[in-house]
Parts: sequence; structure tokens; C-alpha cells
Amino acid sequence: MPHAAYVFDAYGTLFDVHAAVRRHAGEIGPDGQQLSEIWRAKQLEYSWVHSLMGAYVDFWTLTERALDFAFQKVPTADRSLRDALLAAYWKLDCYPEVPAVLKALKANGARLAILSNGSPAMLEAAVRSSALDTVLDDVFSVDTLRRYKTDPAVYEMVTMSWRIYPEAVSFQSSNRWDVAGATRFGFRTVWINRAGQPDEYADRPPALILPSLDGLVTAS
Repeated sequence: MPHAAYVFDAYGTLFDVHAAVRRHAGEIGPDGQQLSEIWRAKQLEYSWVHSLMGAYVDFWTLTERALDFAFQKVPTADRSLRDALLAAYWKLDCYPEVPAVLKALKANGARLAILSNGSPAMLEAAVRSSALDTVLDDVFSVDTLRRYKTDPAVYEMVTMSWRIYPEAVSFQSSNRWDVAGATRFGFRTVWINRAGQPDEYADRPPALILPSLDGLVTAS
């Protein structure tokens, strides 16, 4: 049966985290993909490490620091593009199927939200630039708690705010570690495995695996 609520991770699930580098691919050169992958990996690593230390730093600052590290690891990339890449991150492209899928879920009467590590300003800019503000009911940022996923309190933000049980929520993320955390919390989870990655958290399986958000409406 369709769920009452559909909650989406933002980066990598709704918004293409590699779009910023791709926009400047010609200027960056052949190592652009490597730069983008390191940038993303370090962005996530920094969030986990700061959570474990109990020393919260907002996601935008971590994004800046991760890009600086990526430039050091990829010296062929032109560091003068730093400001342009950061500016592009505020208006990441959403994946092609996202608007239609969210509109269909909304038309079926579901509540829709984003639950993200992103800072409120980052999320507001991304949502607005993709015109998703017309279909989303809420945007939950970990900045409210000053803790990052996969802290259970992050997922609890949704159930507490909407006063629903975890099992009433279908949670979608392209990040397998995020799916594992949400599964443990009690959400019905859908892994959007865009990159075709192997499963690395077999003890916390998702209810469904999809290559994109296409199929979510009929599979729900």
C-alpha cells in the first residue's frame, strides 16, 4: 500500500552532487571526475568525524573544506575555479525524473519532505532552483540538532514533527549508509542505487532497491 509520507535525502538522491564540477569540466580538465569524487567523499567523511567528536560544523563549511582538500589531491585542477565551483553547488541540477515522481506522489495524497545533512540555506537554494518548493511539505536539516546522519535523532525529526510512526514513512536515499541508519530507526527504506554499487550493509537491508526514483510510485 502507498505510504502516508515520503522523505528524501537531498544530495545524490534528488540533487546531482557532481553537477557543479560537470558545469566547469572544460576548464578543470581531464581530472574533473576525480576532483568531484574526492570532494564528495571528504564532505561525507568530515560530517561523520565531526559527529563522532561531538564537534558540529555546518555542512557548508565542510563542503568548502572538502573542496580545498580535493584541490590538494588533484593539483592539475585549476584552483582559481574554487569560487565558481562553490557557487555552482548552491544550484545543483536535480535528476531528470525527480519533479515528475514527486508530483505524482503528491497527487496521490502523500506528504513529502527532504531530510538532509545540508544547511538550511543550502537546501533552500537547491529546492528553489529546481522548483521543488511547490511539492515539498517540509525540509528538515540536521542543523537544527547539530548532529549528522546516521544519528537516530536525525530521523526522529520527521516522526516527531509529523506525529507519525516510523513505519508510515518511506525513506529514499542514494547513500547506502543513510539507508542503513534509516532502516535501523524503523523507516521503510528505498535505496536509490544510481551508481550500481554492491550492498555493503547486508544486516540492514532496504525494502526496495531502484536504479533511480523512476518506479517509486508504482512500487510503493
